[in-house]
Amino acid sequence: MSASVLYDAPGPKAVVRNRVYAVVGSLAIVALIAVSVVRLADKGHLAPEMWDIFNYAGIRQNIADAVLATLKAFGLAAVGSLVLGVLLAVGRLSDHSPVRWVATTFIELFRSLPLLITIYAIWVGFLTDYSMWALAAGLSVYNGCVQAEVLRAGINSVPKGQSEAAYALGMSKTQVMTTVLMPQAVRSMLPTIISQLVVTLKDTSLGFIILYPELLQTARLIASNTQVNGQYPYVSTITVIGTIYIAMCLLLSALATWIEKRGRRAKTGIKVAPGAQTADIPTVEAEAGPNPGGAGGASAADGGAGVSKD
Repeated sequence: MSASVLYDAPGPKAVVRNRVYAVVGSLAIVALIAVSVVRLADKGHLAPEMWDIFNYAGIRQNIADAVLATLKAFGLAAVGSLVLGVLLAVGRLSDHSPVRWVATTFIELFRSLPLLITIYAIWVGFLTDYSMWALAAGLSVYNGCVQAEVLRAGINSVPKGQSEAAYALGMSKTQVMTTVLMPQAVRSMLPTIISQLVVTLKDTSLGFIILYPELLQTARLIASNTQVNGQYPYVSTITVIGTIYIAMCLLLSALATWIEKRGRRAKTGIKVAPGAQTADIPTVEAEAGPNPGGAGGASAADGGAGVSKD
């Protein structure tokens, strides 16, 4: 039985008890799922007609347009949040007190506000006729503040000796930040950055509050305007749209994992110039004879130097 630093290894009775809890919990979850499926089937939500609506070309086109609109808003928000995050992180680490105070106030303010309020305020106050830009701006502001804190933590985690060595070489603070600190911070915090981008992708669903035709808004319109057997296909629509959201998030996570592995991969195979062969270099012993420290060695050295003792 091996001990752990975080907790004591369970004994035989604890192992049996944990297994019993796992089996009972799994059976309870399966029972809840079964009850839900039976109730939905009794109400007709799982009938084939409820799922047949997705065979219509119009509904498929609406979903495709909604996916494209979601990706557009996400792309703008991702770029905006990363750029804003870098600026805020640098501003919060600035040596100038006014710049640092402004960046800190901005971050703390918009991190404390609910994202939905930020999006709605930008839409009503500035971009009433441009719902996509209002959604992207709101997502950029909130997620930019979060990314700024992530980058600041990454910069602070870099050993101070590296920045001190860079300053000793005569580099300015801008050069140290852009060439020494920021690349290492991005590399070390890349999983967290990508995780926040996944959150940004999911938060595009808040665009329904400003009537932006993203996936959730399209799903609501499809489910509320299509009637099958006297019922509205909310269950089937939510299932299909939810599956699309999961697929997009998994693809983004897979891309993040690939980028992280590629960035952390050790670069090997550097060619080194071959050294000179020892057989081609005459040794001192070969020239000096058996007693290199004696008179023979001295005369050989003197002869090689062309110096006479006369």
